[in-house]
Amino acid sequence: MEKAYDHLDFLHGVNVYLNAFQGASTWAIRQGFLDIGVEDNTILIFSELMDSQSLFLTPNADTIYFWSIVDLSGGPMVVETPPMALGTFDDMWFHWITDFGLPGPDRGEGGRFLLIPPGYDGPLPDSGFHVGHSATNQAMMIGRSFMQDSDPKPAVAEIKSTLKVYPYVPGGYGTAVATLLEGKVPPGKSAAPPETRFVEGTGKAFNTIPPSDFGFYEVLNAMIQEQPATATDAETMGQLAAIGIVKGEKFAPDERMRKILEEAAAVGHATSRSLMFDGRDAEGVRYYPDSALTNMLFPGGYTFETPPPLVTEEGIKPFPPGGARKLHLRTLFLYGYTAITPAMCMRLTGIGSQYLAAFKDTENNYYDGAKTYKISLPPDIPAARFWSVNLYDNQTRSLLQTPQRFPRAGSQSYPSPAAEAEADGSTTVHIGPEQPDGIGDGNWIQTDPDKGFFIILRLYSPLQSFFDKTWRPSEIEPT
Repeated sequence: MEKAYDHLDFLHGVNVYLNAFQGASTWAIRQGFLDIGVEDNTILIFSELMDSQSLFLTPNADTIYFWSIVDLSGGPMVVETPPMALGTFDDMWFHWITDFGLPGPDRGEGGRFLLIPPGYDGPLPDSGFHVGHSATNQAMMIGRSFMQDSDPKPAVAEIKSTLKVYPYVPGGYGTAVATLLEGKVPPGKSAAPPETRFVEGTGKAFNTIPPSDFGFYEVLNAMIQEQPATATDAETMGQLAAIGIVKGEKFAPDERMRKILEEAAAVGHATSRSLMFDGRDAEGVRYYPDSALTNMLFPGGYTFETPPPLVTEEGIKPFPPGGARKLHLRTLFLYGYTAITPAMCMRLTGIGSQYLAAFKDTENNYYDGAKTYKISLPPDIPAARFWSVNLYDNQTRSLLQTPQRFPRAGSQSYPSPAAEAEADGSTTVHIGPEQPDGIGDGNWIQTDPDKGFFIILRLYSPLQSFFDKTWRPSEIEPT
């Protein structure tokens, strides 16, 4: 009997790692922010773009990130967002709340967003706000703004002059006088928003990635204790309870259980890595037939259940509900990537961004930092705004750390020179520990001979030839 229960507890521990990773991920982000003085409602901004010093799950080195944990424990909060951004609000279980910026209801004009905490039953405005409801006591705001002519300064100035985070005052802006006269909402007068505090992130070394040992469960427990018991589905909470993580109770596994959870974390970590780095054909992540290039969201969409709708000349055609969560896709995505939004996988041209990730070369070997590779992008790269290739460390899933501070190549000339096209219009990016002879700085990304890596090709404001696959990059080939 003891062996059967040991095995059962082990299975529960692995399932928690696979199915609740997102809760530990968001809390590790919050803790990483606090470690460098980014309190809740404060904005972490990367004015000179994100470099490889900080550890985040697969960010890019091409856009201006601005990031905040919005504290809703005291009531609804207002976030005034900058124009022309690409952003989203998620709760602390990475449940999508709403987008802002180009894919959001403000459609890139900037706007007032009102975030409502769980259980709030107080007065709300008649209009004037884009309202989103959070299931957790904090919400995560992640925004990206674009450089102008490869210069980040104008966008940074715009963010700092327009982005505001402050408490909502019922009965003020957004509430009609006629509503006040009904006597159900007390008159309120909105005070001038407090000055937004920004903390610079470029060049700072800090970690936002959850541990992969027993500490994973401790981080997850810390998040659970801060949230309502109903913040996520009862099935997930049941898995947590099965290993002793229960809202309002102390998480104190005995020596036996701690040993089991140490092993469960190791297996959960290894399983997540296998799903991300070597997804089976059954998962449907290959974007092109017989290709190492993958797109992890198209098979199940942002809900990991139903593919995103087709966009045709006759209109938008949704797929019928899948009816079953694609658990492996959810695990591989949340293990390797940050945040979730429909904008990550919509098939609309000219809005948002699209991604192709690759982990193996044409000989089915993982990329080796001691070897050299190349990827060729045919003419007319389908990105109306810009394109980029970024390299990531296999272990941390963060930007690869080498003497080349920004491990990227792309069409923008900041923070490193733009890649140059060849005479036929194609562009080749070389990847390896040493810069090849005759290859310009903008066409080479440095690797570490002692580390494995993977790549993500990003297309910002993608064009139709990406979606119909008439444009296809080469595989990442050894040279």
